[in-house]
Amino acid sequence: MRRLTIPIVLSLAFMAGCAARTNKTVGTAGTLAELRNVRPDVQEVKVEQGLEQAMQNYRRFLEETPETTMTPEAMRRLADLQLEKQFGIRTGDAKPRQMAAPQAAQALADAQAGKANPDAADAGARLRESDQDFERRTTAEGGNLASTNAGASTTDAADAVRAGTDPSGPLEAIALYNRLLTEYPSYKNSDQVLYQMARAYDELGRTDEAMETMERLIRANPNSGHFDEVQFRRGEYFFTRRKFRDAENAYSAIVTLGAKSSYYELALYKLGWTFYKQEFYEEALQKYIALLDYKVKIGYDFDQTHDEDDDRRVADTFRVISLSFSNLGGPETMQEYFSKFGNRSYEDRVYSNLGEHYLSKLRYDDAAKTYKAFVALYPFHRSAPRFGMRVVETFTQGGFPKLVLESKREFASKYGLKSEYWRHFKPEESPEVLAYLKTNLKDLATHYHAQYQNANEADEKRANYREASQWYGAYLESFPKEADSPPVNYQLADLFLENKDFGEAARQYERTAYEYAPHPQSAAAGYAAIYAYREQLKVAGKEQQDAVKRDTVASSLKFADAFPQDEHAAAVLGAAADDLYELKNYKAAIEADQRVIDNYPNAEAAIRRSAWIVVAHGSFELAEYSQAEHAYAEVLKVTPQGDESRASFVDNLAASIYKQGEIANEAQDYRAAADNFLRIRSAAPTSSVRATAEYDAGAALIRLEDWKAAVEVLEAFRSTFPEHKLQLEATKQIAYAYRQSGQLSHAAGEYDRIASQSDDPALRSEALLDAGDLYSQSNSRDRALDAYLRYVKEFPKPVETAIETRFKIAEMYKEAHDEPLYHQQLEEIVRADAGAGTERTGRTRTIAARSALVLAENLYGDFVVVKLRQPFETSLQDKKQRMDATIAALGRLVNYEIAEVTAAATYYMAETYSNFSRSLLESERPADLKPEDLEEFKNNLDEAAFPFEEKAINVHEKNMEL
Repeated sequence: MRRLTIPIVLSLAFMAGCAARTNKTVGTAGTLAELRNVRPDVQEVKVEQGLEQAMQNYRRFLEETPETTMTPEAMRRLADLQLEKQFGIRTGDAKPRQMAAPQAAQALADAQAGKANPDAADAGARLRESDQDFERRTTAEGGNLASTNAGASTTDAADAVRAGTDPSGPLEAIALYNRLLTEYPSYKNSDQVLYQMARAYDELGRTDEAMETMERLIRANPNSGHFDEVQFRRGEYFFTRRKFRDAENAYSAIVTLGAKSSYYELALYKLGWTFYKQEFYEEALQKYIALLDYKVKIGYDFDQTHDEDDDRRVADTFRVISLSFSNLGGPETMQEYFSKFGNRSYEDRVYSNLGEHYLSKLRYDDAAKTYKAFVALYPFHRSAPRFGMRVVETFTQGGFPKLVLESKREFASKYGLKSEYWRHFKPEESPEVLAYLKTNLKDLATHYHAQYQNANEADEKRANYREASQWYGAYLESFPKEADSPPVNYQLADLFLENKDFGEAARQYERTAYEYAPHPQSAAAGYAAIYAYREQLKVAGKEQQDAVKRDTVASSLKFADAFPQDEHAAAVLGAAADDLYELKNYKAAIEADQRVIDNYPNAEAAIRRSAWIVVAHGSFELAEYSQAEHAYAEVLKVTPQGDESRASFVDNLAASIYKQGEIANEAQDYRAAADNFLRIRSAAPTSSVRATAEYDAGAALIRLEDWKAAVEVLEAFRSTFPEHKLQLEATKQIAYAYRQSGQLSHAAGEYDRIASQSDDPALRSEALLDAGDLYSQSNSRDRALDAYLRYVKEFPKPVETAIETRFKIAEMYKEAHDEPLYHQQLEEIVRADAGAGTERTGRTRTIAARSALVLAENLYGDFVVVKLRQPFETSLQDKKQRMDATIAALGRLVNYEIAEVTAAATYYMAETYSNFSRSLLESERPADLKPEDLEEFKNNLDEAAFPFEEKAINVHEKNMEL
């Protein structure tokens, strides 16, 4: 039965050993400082009667059983159980363990992962682990061989031995291992024996013997499964004793094995530190970079969270890389390094960690240079904006306001949404960058705006204005539809307004008011736009006035449409109407103010009155006179009696009515015209238009041939407006109406009145003639004669009219049998014609000839009536003189060359000669003549009369020839 038990125990022990070796896997990398704190694997193989029973069984086996192939294996197992009993060390349990990431390293981890870090400005303060502590932690000895499994460190084990722990077990194990190696030099698991023996020495604190044993192992067993671990322990041993070249060789031996070694990452890491300690920083960097390259190769994602120990080792690697580059000279060296050895996908994390390293040292300028160097090298890297952000945060943390401002400007320029950067990336995929850009742009704009307003910065006012407008514009260009875009746009408009760039201010206010979804400042912005336009009107040149005014109107109407309930809506609409009126856009002006009237019944009285005024004026300009009349009436309702403008509005009201009369006149609706004209006397009795309107009413009635009504209206006009300039015209019209209605005497009186009132000679002369003619026609001889006489006295020219009028006067005297005055007028006619010169006409010659004929006939009559009486010589002389005067007068008649007058003159001339001849023959004889003397006297008379008889015959004969 005992023989049967031992094999079973050995089998179980072998199984435990194999299981332990099988569980040895490639772990994730970490630092070595925690190797002393690795907890032992407490999973035990359940043997039948426990550890002590197994050891006893192995001892009995070795003591009682002849040597077989199982003997060396039993020796090794017994030694292993001794170590397990004493120190808890189990065969094959050693494996590299990862280290927990220290909390202080988190800021760096975030930075290298490219994560947004709102507390980045405090990153330096949060990196509590100093470089010295970091170095101590990451370069501490990994511990003795047993520490991989044991809960206690080497020091703890040695202390335990020194405290009285029985070392007999480990020493027995060591003796067994030595015996086994001596007695069985070809034992196939000799490397495992040496490995366990080294561990035993290590646990006993006999480090030098442990190292010697490990040296035996790697010399004798270069292909041992424990080779990498032993080399690593050797490297740690040498490293902690500053034997860096030896450590370098040990770590390099593992690295040569490559990734198949579970110690590969740790070896690379510690190899890097070995070079670092020797100040071979570039060689150190090559190992650290190789480690990161390996992590990338096996699929490690820097942006994801992994095993804590794994992430810590990566973070530590980045940190020591930062230390290395810092020692080599900083970002310039970093750029040279990657240029020389090839660029890496994780370079952004390298630059980021170096920047954070500098920042933790309060080396703000170096930190900023590092971030900037990355951006300069990779302007279109996804993380480039975050580096720019860190530049700003760095200078902010350092308290360098000017540099903060400069860096913000640079960031805003490079990462505005219209920049080249965003052609490579989608903005929506970088919300934290967009948020920072928004804040940055607003900060820049408001800063420069404040500087612009600062009286102490007057010299830089123009530059600050340009900067502020640039950054406000950049914000709105990048974020046109954000919730805070309207307030930013409003501030931009304010800036333009403050700079008296009124046109641009107005446009930006309009953009704020109307190009965003409704917001709290919409109405205020709309009103501000109108204010800005009106300010621009004050400074615009004459050639620009209309254009600016049109812009003002458009903005005002838009405001009224968009914000009809705003407290300013009525005033804005009214002002727009005023501008439209000035622009002569009367229709639009009326429409605007009609909206004021219709939609704002409770608006201020002045606003409503102004609206009615524009409606009235505009309607008048558009010839909508009825609407104008109504509007002017409304204006007058709200215009106080004492108001200076009232009179003009009364006139406007009258003018609108008057225009309606004019339109009716043009349409030949004279009754309507007269009615409209006459309405003014009641609608606007004080109007200056009233007099003209009433006159025109009379004129319209005359056209209508309503003579009676026309006379009544015009006489009322003359009575009401005695000083009016149309008085004379009214009289003419009245005269005409009387004349047309057959009231000639009244008509004549009106013409006579015209002649008295007019200062126009032509009018007065015509009126006098008309008056004389009408008086004459109405049998008012004396008044007619008076009119004619006044005419010829006042108007001797034109000669022809004067002669004709005198002829009428002469005829009137003739009819009155007033021969002297009759002949007087005839003589005036003859005299006027004779002196007419170039004004002499056929008509004047004819009238003058006839007048002269009458005067000659009168001489002829005076001649004929003279008889030759005694004393003969006296009467003959008288007769002879009269004959000569008659013949002379008749002779002058021929000069007129008027046929009828010439014929009459010839006739009278012949008759004159004939009469004189007869008068001689019929003359009274002297009473005292003797018959013979009487006969002689008679013969003498016959002889004297004959020639005259002959002349008479000759003249008659000539007259017959005419």
